Amino acid sequence: MPRDTLTTDRIVRTAIELLDAEGLEGLNMRSLGERLGAAATAVYWHVKNKDNLVMLAGDEVWNEIELPDPETTGWRTAATAMAHGLYEMAVRHPWLVPAMGVHLMYGPGKSRHDDHGLAIYEKAGFVGADADRALATVFMFVLGSTLGESATVALTRRLRKDGGDAEEQLRDTMAKTGEIAMRFPRLRARGETFTENDYGAAPDKSFEYGLQVILDGLEAQLPGR
Repeated sequence: MPRDTLTTDRIVRTAIELLDAEGLEGLNMRSLGERLGAAATAVYWHVKNKDNLVMLAGDEVWNEIELPDPETTGWRTAATAMAHGLYEMAVRHPWLVPAMGVHLMYGPGKSRHDDHGLAIYEKAGFVGADADRALATVFMFVLGSTLGESATVALTRRLRKDGGDAEEQLRDTMAKTGEIAMRFPRLRARGETFTENDYGAAPDKSFEYGLQVILDGLEAQLPGR
């Protein structure tokens, strides 16, 4: 593909596809150029380097989150919908949360998300720094809840690259985990329920339970409550 037919938007979208498939370690200009049908050098006319590309891709995915209107739905319904949207986006792009730990990440996509989140908590009645704290509390819970799935995706990819049967190794690990769990009374009392989830997964409905508990706690802090 000639250099002048490339666009930054196309490069970023293709980078997201590559990141979804191969993770951070699989993103490089040569692989990206192959997907684009262009020389790697042509990409540099639109992005400075890999760090810049990860920043652009990382900011673009925030635009996938729908922003519910607290005026029509109520603040708790809006906050719940927005938290689910963030969770689903982070699970679709399991490289995002790890990338935030090793790359500088900023841009209008995330700012759009954060500004609307503040509007929701201000609608609830939080003022100033309390609105920031409410948003940050839910934000950290949601991203933390995705870490297990992100880690499982990365681990499965590595096991496959090492030439093994990733699914079989994960099942074997869960079986060994169950054997060890039988040594401890509370885990033993739960029996198979302790190991019936996928590797790295939280117990069923953990996200919904945790999110509502947090929103209950925030609501209890509102003036007049």
